[in-house]
Amino acid sequence: MVNYLKVASANDLEGRDRFLYRALEIAPAFLAWGTLFILTLFSWLQPVWVAYFIIAFDVYWLLLVLFLSLHLVAAYRKMKQNLKINEEAECKKLKNWGNIFHLIILPVYKEGREIIEASLRAIVNSGYPAEKIIVALTVEERAGSEQIEMCRRIKEEYAGKFRHFLFTAHPDGIKGELKGKGANQTWAARAVKREYLDNSGLDENNIIASVFDIDTVVFKNYFYRLTHVFLTVENPRLASYQPIPVYHNNLWEAPFFSRISATSNTFWQMMQQIRQEKLATYSSHSMSWKALVDIDFWSTNMVSEDSRIFWHCYCHYSGNYRVEPLYYPVSMDICMDKTNWQTMKNLYKQQKRWGWGVENIPYLIFNIIKSWKRMPKRKAFGRVFIQLYGFHSWATNALIIAVVGWLPLILGGSDFSGTVLSGNLPFITRALMTIAMAGLILSAVISTLLLPKQPPKYSMLKIISMPVQWIFLPIIIIIFGSIPALEAQTRLALGGKWRLGFWVTPKQRW
Repeated sequence: MVNYLKVASANDLEGRDRFLYRALEIAPAFLAWGTLFILTLFSWLQPVWVAYFIIAFDVYWLLLVLFLSLHLVAAYRKMKQNLKINEEAECKKLKNWGNIFHLIILPVYKEGREIIEASLRAIVNSGYPAEKIIVALTVEERAGSEQIEMCRRIKEEYAGKFRHFLFTAHPDGIKGELKGKGANQTWAARAVKREYLDNSGLDENNIIASVFDIDTVVFKNYFYRLTHVFLTVENPRLASYQPIPVYHNNLWEAPFFSRISATSNTFWQMMQQIRQEKLATYSSHSMSWKALVDIDFWSTNMVSEDSRIFWHCYCHYSGNYRVEPLYYPVSMDICMDKTNWQTMKNLYKQQKRWGWGVENIPYLIFNIIKSWKRMPKRKAFGRVFIQLYGFHSWATNALIIAVVGWLPLILGGSDFSGTVLSGNLPFITRALMTIAMAGLILSAVISTLLLPKQPPKYSMLKIISMPVQWIFLPIIIIIFGSIPALEAQTRLALGGKWRLGFWVTPKQRW
């Protein structure tokens, strides 16, 4: 019998189920390309209609920018307030805080020693009692013997700094597994359960499991903050816990286009924390060990394991699962390589992999259908709409503003070019987009406020140039936003050899 909650693609199914899932895989690209095609076609056949649509869309975009700006400011203020709170003192006011243990899984591929050790030092220095922290460092066997041996030495150096430190090497070529992070994490989690937790006497209900990308550097008191939220929310074991990723590890060294792209992602995650109904797990996050065991850990045959784990839990618990925002940061690496050209290529690949999260749309809809009687209908419809809207907007909005908005003038012919609307369309669009620039200015201001301490080797000119570089955002969100998202959706629709495999973003620090 097929376990629908472990399905990664239509290829895992047969008959009508396979046909339905395949149709759902095609749907996001069909909607995105359909939108762009219809707007292009009507720019030729009915340019007046499209002109009015563009004006309405620009007004919508302006209102959206203002709306999201308010959320960004609110999230920024909450995060800054939390950083000022003595989280250790607040946590220790709770009489049962000492019962909580933290398991941290750190999957490694070919990352350097300095990156791995930076993450481990941050955990050691976080302030949470070492005897309540369990670490699992898990390296891919295919990374080679030198990498395995380096990780083994790191484990020996840090083993005495935690309650327990497990090191594993995830075997390559296991049947049914995708070469990706999910399989590595699951291998480590099962090893921890089998070799330590099952015989430790610890209550699995009191263990919080965090899976961190290996470049994740936690802030001081992070685990106190996580523990405090876990113990003060309703039904804590039916929730994941999401920090805000800030890309500070190599921020000063990264090229401007990569830095702006990463900071834009930080802002998006901050805004999502305010809108909890839209929040899903992303990258480094935490959850109850009990929930993780209940669903038999991460899927081992898919790319977007960080978000899929949430949707897996959401469907497993029939919609009674959520993400709790922490309003607390963790620091990560900006995509960077030895040359700007290679950085551009890597950044595009990274964004395309993130865009591959669209594979969760067919998964979510399919499993809602399969558990229709148990699902809360209104909430389920809301979740589906939010996901469809989000990925469709990601792929199309910037292109509609930058490209489609001018098509009526190009394709509309002499009949349209002679109208008053044709003459006013560029003026109206420019005026609305100029007002919307307030959001860009706000982004530049907050990004400057978020800057970590300036290294001595950089001059004041570097700080001054950083907010100015935000003028390139409109170009960046097309090249490293809409286009890779549209490609990911297209690849999902085509299926077969076009499906995306897992790609590990190279880590580079100077």
